[in-house]
Amino acid sequence: MTPARLLVVDDHALFRRGLMALLSQDERFEVTGQAGDIGEALRCVQAGAPDLILLDNHLPGVLGVDGIASLKQAAPEARILMLTVSENEDDLAAALKAGADGYLLKTVELDHLAGFILKVLEGESVISPEMMTKLVTAFRARPAAEPAPAPDLPARQAEADPASLPTPTPRASAELLSAREREVLALIALGDSNKLIARKLDIAETTVKIHVQHILRKLQLSSRVQAAVYAASREAG
Repeated sequence: MTPARLLVVDDHALFRRGLMALLSQDERFEVTGQAGDIGEALRCVQAGAPDLILLDNHLPGVLGVDGIASLKQAAPEARILMLTVSENEDDLAAALKAGADGYLLKTVELDHLAGFILKVLEGESVISPEMMTKLVTAFRARPAAEPAPAPDLPARQAEADPASLPTPTPRASAELLSAREREVLALIALGDSNKLIARKLDIAETTVKIHVQHILRKLQLSSRVQAAVYAASREAG
């Protein structure tokens, strides 16, 4: 099976490198390019046609949603999956109207992300359920005298963790972790579930859950995907 070619577009270098490192561990994917803004993304598209573009919204210069049309024109066959912290329903509506194939918040759980990417590659669409709720609420709130056509809504909804994704602060260091917690963190970065981590380390699954809670608290993170990106970024950097 030929790996799907991915282009990661995000202005946060730490997150971008970490996400690339994580996706590269999956033999179904090949990260062929990275970019920090739309201009750089267009150059990457011209250099090598990606199958899917993971696109952040808060980019310098041209926002991600405003760059979708240009990316679609440059790479008509590429699927575009928004991966952003923006919970603004206007951004969601604009992305779908511009032709995005999905809209996920960066709080999506790591063990779900690969599956969502594959669904989009297969022609399906995904959207975070909390964003779907916001979109529906926004359209219901419009006055009847100002009807507006709703964008085509994705056929499938993605499950997403409602936690936020703050950038780790300078005080968030792996040195704060115990030896066992560092082992657990390394396995989280591989995408292992709590059950698999427990099996590998020969400990109870409830013990793994406690370690994960301690890791998130000590590193000032909110979800497993943050922890995985943090770990992968340290390895990549």
